[in-house]
Amino acid sequence: MSTTTQRAGEQAPPASAAPSGTATTPPTTARQEAPATAAATAARPGSRSAAPRMLRLGSRVALPVSPRSLTVAAVLGALILVCGLVTLSAGSLGVAPAEAVAALAGEADAKVQFVLERLRGPRLLAAVGVGLALGLSGSLFQTVTRNPLGSPDVLGLGAGAGAGVAMTTLLGSGMVPAPIGAVAGAGIAILLVWWSSGVGFASPARVIVTGIGVASMATALTHYVVAVALHDAAHDLAAYTMGSLGTRSMEHATLIGVALAVLLPALVLIAHRLRPMDLGDELADTLGSGAASTRTAAIVLAVLLAAAAVAVAGPISFVALTAPHIARRLTRAPGPNLAVSALAGAMILVSADLAAQQLPFLDGLPVGIVTAGVGGVYLGHLLIVEWRRASA
Repeated sequence: MSTTTQRAGEQAPPASAAPSGTATTPPTTARQEAPATAAATAARPGSRSAAPRMLRLGSRVALPVSPRSLTVAAVLGALILVCGLVTLSAGSLGVAPAEAVAALAGEADAKVQFVLERLRGPRLLAAVGVGLALGLSGSLFQTVTRNPLGSPDVLGLGAGAGAGVAMTTLLGSGMVPAPIGAVAGAGIAILLVWWSSGVGFASPARVIVTGIGVASMATALTHYVVAVALHDAAHDLAAYTMGSLGTRSMEHATLIGVALAVLLPALVLIAHRLRPMDLGDELADTLGSGAASTRTAAIVLAVLLAAAAVAVAGPISFVALTAPHIARRLTRAPGPNLAVSALAGAMILVSADLAAQQLPFLDGLPVGIVTAGVGGVYLGHLLIVEWRRASA
């Protein structure tokens, strides 16, 4: 009994009483060092537990790749090809695959040339290019803001583009093309967000809140112009501001292709700096990413990609929001998943445009209505998931 009492009353020996050669680490210090140790292990080149396989392009560019991401990208590419072939071949004006191959060799008749060069070919190429641009834009924006509900639409880009088209139609009397008005309106909206936030693009929360306000004002301006001043052009303007791929030409396909060719090299140069952004600004700075400069560069590229897409097809909703989520769920990998997000965006838009062309109850509707309907359901699901996760 006395022994038990003596042990219960004993106090833990001080740190100096520890056996020689044994280091005693306080629990608090160990917990504080754990995140830094994990980050250092993930960043160490020789670490096998966290280091992904890298695709190196020269000495300055290294892109993380994984077998699963490559498989997902290949499947999405195949689905885009299948949807593209169905888009060209379905319906009364469809072109058979053999006729399309013959057209590539210069042996097509007048009907096939008309369908491929003026009717469905430019529309398909524009859908692929716009989908790629929107997928990349959404992935960049969600990565640097660390907000799963973020997209260029939150910045007021789409609403600003619609207001720009409305104002150029009102003031220019047809002399200013709609794509120029769209890019100008989107640029003004982004400048307003940058100026109104007070800190540029450095604060994700301020950017999102300010973007919502700018989007509301731009939408109100568009509705005012359409309701009061542009009765004759209201139908065409409404179709463009909802997002449409109808009556696209090779000039539109060339425009989005040139924009991607110019912006993709800049995107590749900052891709390796995007991966640590999920860890927070402090750890990203520690790992050499430069959080503020990386965020600014990524948002500028996202805005330019989305502006090019809006200039070609108008503000198509929810593609930039949903494509990165689909990419993350399919690859099960952290980080921006740029390539898979781009392919997911192209797949969403090509399949939505195919449905708008071929389904009887969607015949003649702008593709933006299709993406808005499906994307709205997905957004509701995403909000419920985030609410449950926050309340758990």
